[in-house]
Amino acid sequence: MTDKSGGNVPDLSGRLEGGEHCLHQRVYYEDTDFSGIVYHARYLHFLERGRTDYLRCHGVEQHTLHTIDEEGLAFAVHHMDLKFVRSAHMDDILEIRTRTIKATGARMVLEQSIAAGGVLLTTATVTVVVINRHGRARRMPDDLARTLLEAKGA
Repeated sequence: MTDKSGGNVPDLSGRLEGGEHCLHQRVYYEDTDFSGIVYHARYLHFLERGRTDYLRCHGVEQHTLHTIDEEGLAFAVHHMDLKFVRSAHMDDILEIRTRTIKATGARMVLEQSIAAGGVLLTTATVTVVVINRHGRARRMPDDLARTLLEAKGA
């Protein structure tokens, strides 16, 4: 992978392996409360980074989706089920995994997990809708749906 200046950026966006995306993130002081435990809302940030880099590793740059055609395209979280299993702590290295469960029409369902040191911390099932630049639902382009479903191994 290269950055905009043409330099190598190894694993900055994670990597695709076996039909899913894996991203590593360190827990910083800013992610924690006074006790050094990750604040619950920060897990949403880690999951968002996982989804964004999942798309990036599939060649989908979100900033270019807005100009994909005359309607534009964006992803918006419609529904999310979270389960907090254990807490993450400052300096933990998180492993954020993302995979497509379904990609049809104007909707995509992703499964995500966050682990540290091989211990599961959080799971999420995320339903994302495809919208145009005016916030109305629109169909996902067939080639994009096909790419994400192939990632699943469907």
